[in-house]
Amino acid sequence: MSDSSTAPPVTRLFKSHPNARWLFLMMATWALLATIAHAQDQFEIQVYEYETVPKGRWNLETHINYIGKGTKFFEGPVAPTNNQFHLTFELTRGITNLFETAAYLLTAHRPGAGYEFAGWRFRNRVRAPKSWKLPVDLSVSAELGYPQKQYEENSETLEIRPIIEKKFGRFQFDINPILERALRGPGTKEGWILGPCMRLGYKLNKRLDLSMEYYSDLGPLTDLLPPDRQAHQFYPGGDLKFGENTVVTFGVGFGATQVGNRLIYKIRIGHLF
Repeated sequence: MSDSSTAPPVTRLFKSHPNARWLFLMMATWALLATIAHAQDQFEIQVYEYETVPKGRWNLETHINYIGKGTKFFEGPVAPTNNQFHLTFELTRGITNLFETAAYLLTAHRPGAGYEFAGWRFRNRVRAPKSWKLPVDLSVSAELGYPQKQYEENSETLEIRPIIEKKFGRFQFDINPILERALRGPGTKEGWILGPCMRLGYKLNKRLDLSMEYYSDLGPLTDLLPPDRQAHQFYPGGDLKFGENTVVTFGVGFGATQVGNRLIYKIRIGHLF
């Protein structure tokens, strides 16, 4: 019989601290995706968590984003993102304790154009009940988008977003392996686009969670983007709670390459009622 004291240090760590396995898997996944990333939606900069809005209640989220260093030139009809300000309202209703539906109003201000309507979105989300006793918490979201051409060249889009969550101690890890495609517009020929994002949160105290978020777009599933067209963004930030029903999420995003947006400020105010 082998002596556990002679086992490699990593093996002993996993045996004595089961949560270390999840942390190791999380870091490995993060490192892999960070090598092949591209871009991310700048109206709703959010990693979804497992929980849905409770039955019979509303949740209003206001997304406020400013792009301090963005693209400088038009890409077809799509306007440069530099110095754009985005204001998005997201209203969600809990239909059951496992199902919610939401609508979005997107607005923006860009240099030379002033304030303008930027699009609509509609979303449904369902989650697996805790009674299933799965090793991770699961939910999935389906969203239809109708953006204006100056912000997205495709006039109708579909997003499928699985949500995978695991808590260990004061830590919480969420990953959203997003699939998106154009339903109408020049991007329909590209098929499904893979764009995973993820969040690692740490509960510092009852009022404040610290977090690191990561966003990406790997390109078409059948033809990933080459390295010189890739970018990735990291957002250190946190969640500040004001009572049981109001939370303010904040973060500053940094692009790690010269492609896409290089500096983004974001705030999200959520109120459950």
